[in-house]
Amino acid sequence: MPESNEQLQSFCGWHNQHISQMELKLGVEINHLGFQFRVTGQSDRLVKTEQMIRDLYREAGQKTLLPADVHMALQSQGFDQARPVDYQQAIVKVRRKPIKTRNPNQSNYVTLVQEKDVNFGIGPAGTGKTYLAVACAVAALEAEQVRRIVLTRPAVEAGEKLGFLPGDLSQKVDPYLRPLYDALFEMMGFETVERLIEKNVIEIAPLAFMRGRTLNEAFIILDEAQNTTVEQMKMFLTRMGFGSKSVITGDITQCDLPKHQKSGLRDAIEVLAEVDEVGFTFFQSQDVVRHSLVQRIVQAYESQGRPIN
Repeated sequence: MPESNEQLQSFCGWHNQHISQMELKLGVEINHLGFQFRVTGQSDRLVKTEQMIRDLYREAGQKTLLPADVHMALQSQGFDQARPVDYQQAIVKVRRKPIKTRNPNQSNYVTLVQEKDVNFGIGPAGTGKTYLAVACAVAALEAEQVRRIVLTRPAVEAGEKLGFLPGDLSQKVDPYLRPLYDALFEMMGFETVERLIEKNVIEIAPLAFMRGRTLNEAFIILDEAQNTTVEQMKMFLTRMGFGSKSVITGDITQCDLPKHQKSGLRDAIEVLAEVDEVGFTFFQSQDVVRHSLVQRIVQAYESQGRPIN
């Protein structure tokens, strides 16, 4: 490995916190004298630990390594679970940086999105279902596989009152679409996204604005789909035109519709289950790719029958 004091400091972290983080999760002991590292532990962990050290050290030469980066690397190898998980990592190639999947379910999800024209990503918050859908949309746009990206969600009041927010309906819903904006900004840059929105290459709008339209050569993402009615879901699914893809994301445990009203997402799962051309990926709490404590919080609430978003 190249000998750079700055790179070594970035890799090890403040007071070796990154080393300690890896030792705790990997169940190994990592010692180093200068740029020489020695790993001791169970044989089935040593090869992967060595590779992880090399990968993270290389990454530390490109930026200041953060505990979150170490956590993501550990989780991508399955070390936040009971035992390591082998899987084929999928990579979504966008110009700013490649987006890598972190677990088998994410890899399966990306593969299905690339192969099928209609896909559902269903599961709790933090599993990457929306983020990866946006990544696939950006990659498709940059590769000129589609001519535009359309991002939408139902305008349902989830505890907050839309009527008290300023502006028209689009402006009222705009804050609720912030996760989509954040993903776009990260993958394309603020100025590029703003320019494409002005040119209508990227459109972000409430689901109600989709009625009566046919979207050709578009990558369409419906977020928070658990809050669609059955009629709205049918309307959305029939907006697809030639050369288009649709990805529908949501968490059926987080429906904000009136109790007597059936979720369009739940209905679509039942109706389309046997349609081979439609892909389904069901994420679980163990697929959460945020801080490891977030995963345990989600599991704790789920065990009490009280899921969170």
